Amino acid sequence: MTLKLTVVDQSPVQLGTAGPAEAPALSARLAQQCDRLGYHRYWLAEHHNSNSFAGPCPEVLISHIASITERIRVGSGGVMLPNHNPYKVAEQFRMLATLFAGRIDLGIGRAPGGDGLASAALAYPYRPNHGEYYSEQAELLCQMLRNELPASHPFQGLRVMPDDEPRPELWMLGTSGGSATLAGQLGMAMSLGLFITPDNQTVAIMEAYQRAYRQAGFEGLPRTMVTVSALCAESDEQARFLAASQARWKVMAFRHGIREPWLSPEAAWDHRQRMGPSDAAYFDALIDSVVWGSPESCERQLHQLADYWQTDEIGLVTVTHDFDSRRTSYRLLAERLLGAPQQD
Repeated sequence: MTLKLTVVDQSPVQLGTAGPAEAPALSARLAQQCDRLGYHRYWLAEHHNSNSFAGPCPEVLISHIASITERIRVGSGGVMLPNHNPYKVAEQFRMLATLFAGRIDLGIGRAPGGDGLASAALAYPYRPNHGEYYSEQAELLCQMLRNELPASHPFQGLRVMPDDEPRPELWMLGTSGGSATLAGQLGMAMSLGLFITPDNQTVAIMEAYQRAYRQAGFEGLPRTMVTVSALCAESDEQARFLAASQARWKVMAFRHGIREPWLSPEAAWDHRQRMGPSDAAYFDALIDSVVWGSPESCERQLHQLADYWQTDEIGLVTVTHDFDSRRTSYRLLAERLLGAPQQD
């Protein structure tokens, strides 16, 4: 099976290369490379109040990147809908779909994309939405973009300009069966974030999505993607070595609430040697959850994932300490899986 590969870019602050101000420019450079290499989509994430990720507004980066690329689809991976008004999101992405016809994706998610302080600031002067209205927001957004608001809806007659048909491809990002079922009920495509919760996920999630999609009576086939952490290098040993930066960051962030800049691989492995048994075991489990290795090793793992999840598209999240190793990872995967010409 020929796989389609998608980049999910969190715009990491890569201190091994540059500082926060350069992160958006590095995203643009990487997108241009991936456009030439044959990647299918380039998605931008949304993070707030972070010293590690410099992409708080995917809609802005989407516009820039779509303007400097030629073929690749560009979209959000995703817009964190609880932070936003569905009408405004519909307007933004209808405009993007008009400017870059046939190339814009709108992926939405339920997560806040930041801490409680960021959620409060984004909602001010109102109370933060912690996802309790997500299903209603997602349905309203779809109805607005499809011009399908019911006659009885209080917003009936509201126009989302330009309203003469252009609209983005609609995706829901999720990590569970709840999001999968909602995506099917709304007729959206489904992207499952295994890079967030890689454990204890089964193909039953995708089956629930496909069942809900068919029961809702939508035309066409349901579309799916799984998104994984991936790191490709010239050898298995080099890839595993580079994966330490992200693993160490997650240990500190998820177990200790400390979100520090990325350490170099050397410093991350040194810290691993000084961790207590629990943190060390978590670190090792994080390394094991990544698709890492040589191009041949990564190809085998990605095809195994595609076969299990019954999908022909895989999203790749690659975070390293420096930009060159990140760029190299995407290049090696494209040369191996997409038939891209080898580059020096």
